[in-house]
Parts: sequence; C-alpha cells; structure tokens
Amino acid sequence: MRSVTINPPRMCQPIGAMYATLGIHAAVPLVHGSQGCAAYPMRMFNRHFREPVQIAVTSLGESASVFGGRDNLIAAINNVITRRKPELISVITTCLSETIGDDIEGIVRETIYDLEETEGKDVVPIVTIHTPSYVGSHVTGYDNALKAFVMHLSKECDESNEKLNIIPGMINPGDIQEIKKMLDLFNVSYTIISDISDTLDAPLIMPKPPFPNGGSTVTEIEKCTDAYGVISLCEHEGGSAAKFLEGKYGMRSNAVCPIGVSKTDQFVEVITDITEKVAPYEIEKERGKLIDAMVDVHQITYGKKAAIFADPDIALGIAEFASELGMEVVVLASSTSSNAFMNAAKEISDGEILNGKDLYDLHKAVKETDADILFGNTMCKKSIPAGEDDVAFVRCGFPVYDRVGYYRYGIMGYHGGIYLLDLITNTILDRN
Repeated sequence: MRSVTINPPRMCQPIGAMYATLGIHAAVPLVHGSQGCAAYPMRMFNRHFREPVQIAVTSLGESASVFGGRDNLIAAINNVITRRKPELISVITTCLSETIGDDIEGIVRETIYDLEETEGKDVVPIVTIHTPSYVGSHVTGYDNALKAFVMHLSKECDESNEKLNIIPGMINPGDIQEIKKMLDLFNVSYTIISDISDTLDAPLIMPKPPFPNGGSTVTEIEKCTDAYGVISLCEHEGGSAAKFLEGKYGMRSNAVCPIGVSKTDQFVEVITDITEKVAPYEIEKERGKLIDAMVDVHQITYGKKAAIFADPDIALGIAEFASELGMEVVVLASSTSSNAFMNAAKEISDGEILNGKDLYDLHKAVKETDADILFGNTMCKKSIPAGEDDVAFVRCGFPVYDRVGYYRYGIMGYHGGIYLLDLITNTILDRN
C-alpha cells in the first residue's frame, strides 16, 4: 500500500464553500487564510466559467499565524462592507485559520456589534463556514456551506406554499437551467438554494453592475421553510442542508441526481409525488426524444468499456446512463471517500471501484482494464495511458478548462441526456 498521494484529483473544502456562496445574489466569499487560499480558487473558477470571479481574503501572514488573525478578519469584514456593499458575507475558514484556532463566530459577533453601535443600523448577514483544508474535499465544503446558509438564514413561516426547494450541488449553470425548465413545464414554484445559473454565466452589460444579476436572494433562503419539499440533486453536496430542513421544519426530503433515463424518471416521479401534479406532455416528449437518440447510436456505444471519474453523485449518474447505453463500466471512481458512494457503485458496476483514490490509481485502472472511453474533468486527461490515442475522453465535472463553453450545457434531465449522448458518441467517432 502506498503511503503517499500521487497527483491528487480533489480540491480543498474552501473551494466548495466559495462555489456555494457564488450562487447567492450579491454575496461575497471572504476566505480567512493566506492570499493563496483565494488566488488558486479564483484561477480555477476563472478558467472553468470564463467569468471574473472575485473572492475576498483576510491575507494572513507570519504574524497572524502566531498571534491569531482576529485583526485581519475584522478589517476584512469592514472593507468588504464598505467597498462592495454586499447582501451577504460568508466567512470561510482554511487550514491555517483552523489550526491557529481563531474563534471566527466570536470575532464576527464582535464586529457586527461594533458596526451596529457605530452606524446605528443592521449589518448584512455574515455566515461562518468551517472548511479546514486538511480534511474532506470540495464536496464536503459545499455541503458544509449549504447547511450553514439554511441554519443561519432560514426562518419559521406560518404558512406552507406549494413550491419546492432545489439544492443543486456543484453542477454547471446549464444543468440548473435544465432543471428550471422542467419545473416550469410542471408549473411548479421553486427556490434554487445557491443558483449559479446567472451569476457564473452572466451577460456582458454596460455599465457593469457591482454584482451579477441572478442568484438566490437572502430573502428566498429565509423563506425556504414555507416549501413542502426539498430535493437534493447531489446528496453529497447539499444533503446535510436538506436533512436540516426536514428535521427542523418537517419538510419532505428526497435525493436524486437526474442523469440518464432512469434517474430522470425518478426525479419526475418525486416531483409528481410531492406536488401531486401530472407530468405534462412536453416532459414525455423530451423523454421520447432521448430514447430515440439512444436507439439511433446504440451500435456505437454498445459494448464500450467506460471509466468514470467525478464527484460521487455525478459519477454514479453517469455510470447508470452509460449502463443504459449498453456500455460496460469497468472503472467507477471518485476522489471523495464515501461509504454511500461505494455501496451504490457496487450495485451499478462489477468493475473496479476507486473510492477516495488519486489520479495515479485512475491511470493504472484505465490501463489495466483497457477502457475505451474515460469520463472526467480536465485533470483526468493525464490518466489516459501514453500512446493510447484510441481512448475517447469525455469531459465532465469541475474544472474543465481545456475546452470553451462546457459549463453552458446541462447533462441533467432528458434534454441534458441528449446533449451528453451526442457528446459521448461524437467523441467515440473522433477516435475511430
């Protein structure tokens, strides 16, 4: 057994928390750590979304590492409020601030009290999120952030409205647009808790607004308790928030990642079960188009050996879709270790399951299983064995920075399934 990690594919918790914060309107992620803790994530976001993502940082240095970062955090909060005028600030810890033991809750309470006393008005909500980089991954960080948002912001409501809460996970703007379109066809009201569909796919408008239009508003999150159901599209990334809403407010909770036919069928069934609405003809029509597209290319996809690497729920969804296409899933991998992922993966694939492994393990597995096609983010491209030009590579997940526009298109829902199917088929044809 190796005692070192070779080419780690997972990103740290703070990146997941930043991802979640950027889906809230006029929100600023404030990283309590060194400058690199903001510079690296900004680079990843900029390369994937091609958007000028801005992240604040307390810039802890040598002195703060010894004596604590209290003064840095207070100054940073004041600067963000003065210069950016946000509607929410998320204070995101890092390995450094967690190790030195800063009491960020106490510091934030003190800062809010001082601002209210000096300015005589309420301060914008400041949510603290604990995301030490030395445990978990970006998946854990996103999950922690969503739970922190609903715990801190949600308020008890007297009435229940006929709407759904959707917790998306670390998916692309195109995926959220597909989910919105399906819910609109159902004529269902909804709240997307952390909606990046416009904040990270924003139009170029002059003069440039201080914050992109779109995103979940603080008010929407405050009132999310008046819904009669919550659906987590990625249980590992937001499932904790859904369980909190279920436990505290008695809200019905379901988790389903609608990739492929069977999982999207399940998503539709959950909507009809909660809302008691019949699926409209347009939904059936889109399903039929996906089935037709699968029949059209079955001779190309059937029998291909697939290796899949992604965040747990996305990897499982793609694996099920690959099986529906007649592929053999020979490798099913995720960088985030999870018992739930391992158990679900065993039900889908008889191949090799990599639970919390690195890209060296993925490279080895792809080579040993003679995989025909590899699914993964840009970093996985190096896992294709040297000289294996016949291995097709389908980009999925985060980050994808060696292609332009990937984030605009969804792979969820029936329509997203057609896009993913075309992407898979054309990639295979390019290698023939």
